[in-house]
This record gives sequence, C-alpha cells and structure tokens, in this order.
Amino acid sequence: MRSVLSALALILFLATFSTASAQTTKPAAAPATRPAGTTAEQMLNQMLAPAADGTKPLPPAPGGATDGTSGPAAVAPGAPAVTVMREGSLIIDRTGRFVRNNDGQQWEFVFDADGRAMKDPPVVVLPNLTMMAMENYATGTSRELRFRITGEVTEYRGRNYVLLRKAVVMPEVAQQF
Repeated sequence: MRSVLSALALILFLATFSTASAQTTKPAAAPATRPAGTTAEQMLNQMLAPAADGTKPLPPAPGGATDGTSGPAAVAPGAPAVTVMREGSLIIDRTGRFVRNNDGQQWEFVFDADGRAMKDPPVVVLPNLTMMAMENYATGTSRELRFRITGEVTEYRGRNYVLLRKAVVMPEVAQQF
C-alpha cells in the first residue's frame, strides 16, 4: 500500500511540475522576414531600385554564336557552320560516343545522327562523377562504346560544354545496328 501511495505521489508531483514549467516558457518569436513598418510594395520598390553605389550588372553575352570547331575551322572541307546551343539547354537521352578531343586533353561527346539532319557539333564534357564513370568504362574496354546521356549545356567562347546528369552504356545489341 505504501508503494502505491508513493507512486501516486510521484505521478502527482511530475504532473504538477510539467504543468508549471509549461506555463512559464514562452514560444519562440518568429524570425523577421522584412524590416518593421515596411510593406511588401515598399520592399519590392527598394529591391528594383538601382544600386546606390552606381554599380550595374553585367549584360548577357550575345547569343547565336557559331561553334568554333565548325565551318572553316572544321577538319572536313566545306563543313557547314553550326550555331552553338544556348546555355541552360538540356540534352535529354541523346546517344553518341565518348572520345578524347584532337589534343587528347579533354573528353568530348560526339552525337549520333538521328535521321533529322541534326548538325550538333561535339560537346566538351565537364568533369564530375558521371564523367569519371564514363571514362572508366571507356578506358576499361577494347571496343568503342556508345552512351545515352542527359545533361545541361553551358556555352563558353564558341563551344558547348555539357554537365552530365545521367549516362547509360548502350547494350552491345543496340550498337550493332
């Protein structure tokens, strides 16, 4: 009986203590998202106003550049001049070969023709883990592999580069045709 009474006393004490402590704590204040007394319209106008120190953002680079490896710079005589893809374009599930460029310093992805008269020049592959996996596959076999890639295009000085997001080795059966 005594143990039951002491257990009840302990439960009563804990219930009283937790209620008292809950009443003394204050909820955390929400962080301020804008200065006090500023309306949303005032904040927007402030953000859109020119900088006080007179600095200006860089203008966008001109588009429609010709690929530096096409036209007169191409190896094949009479090759057409091809425009580069705009930065931010996506390459989705395109097939081709993963090869070293002429000087052997960079890896390029050479697109397969898809029957729609596409004239896509090779794109330089930017280093990342997906490129490393492709490089391991390409150097680890004696046959020429074809890959299906997905990635984001960047543009620099008349060349396109691709940041790979996905690369899949095409099966040998699909490579025979």
